[in-house]
Amino acid sequence: MGSHQESTRDDTPDHLPTPATEAGRAGLDALLARPARAVVALDFDGTLAPIVPNPDRARAHPDAVPALAALAPKVASVAVITGRPAEVAVRHGGFANAPGLEHLVVLGHYGAERWDAATGTLSAPEPHPGVAAVRAELPELLERSGAGPGTWVEEKGHAVAVHTRRAPDPQAAFEALRAPLTGLAARHGLIVEPGRMVLELRPPGMDKGAALRAHARDVGAETVVYAGDDLGDLPAFAAVDALRAEGTPGLLVCSGSDEVPDLRKRADVVVDGPAGVVRLLRALADRLA
Repeated sequence: MGSHQESTRDDTPDHLPTPATEAGRAGLDALLARPARAVVALDFDGTLAPIVPNPDRARAHPDAVPALAALAPKVASVAVITGRPAEVAVRHGGFANAPGLEHLVVLGHYGAERWDAATGTLSAPEPHPGVAAVRAELPELLERSGAGPGTWVEEKGHAVAVHTRRAPDPQAAFEALRAPLTGLAARHGLIVEPGRMVLELRPPGMDKGAALRAHARDVGAETVVYAGDDLGDLPAFAAVDALRAEGTPGLLVCSGSDEVPDLRKRADVVVDGPAGVVRLLRALADRLA
């Protein structure tokens, strides 16, 4: 996997940016040449929805659904890949019964769950038993962790997330919790996935890269685009890099955040958060008209 130079930033509404890397330019060219064989996959929080202090109040950018609906009929598949429960992403995204999104797929819990817009059906496995055990022990651990006030727990069904963004010193609370949460997760057969002021405890083997590769294989994708904003999106970036090495063109988009420099450096295109993602989606839809 080669190194990526700092990606160009797109500040012009509805302008299709030129990727900063040769691999990214090849991916965009392949998408424009054969859109009916392309998968466009996106994270939800920070990519389609702005980051907010309370994740329960996160909603997709107001122009996200129209932009996705304009693009979706022109490509093989549009997929939202998220760590959230699929039904939460559907509700917060406003995806259900949206005209033009009949073939949207939402892969929740890093691909463990699947919601299909065409049928409105949700498929999901039973939760890992370690999640319930961790949930029971978390209150005491947080009380004695030294992380201070402002930390709180988000219930995610197949996972549990501890947020520190509301703490007086979010980064210090994050660092104070990293080791004890990692130990707690390991005792119950789980792993810790760090994000932007959040530590998620979830079963191993669930990541956005595995979900993306499986979906691309199922669709028979000849080009793969992925847009994300956080550390949890790095496996999906790695999956696109692996697919490119195998001969499948791909394009990596970072929904820009200074909190995750590793993602920015690996992206072919950096846009200004969810508003920039929406502009990119609209620009793609316009070019494929």
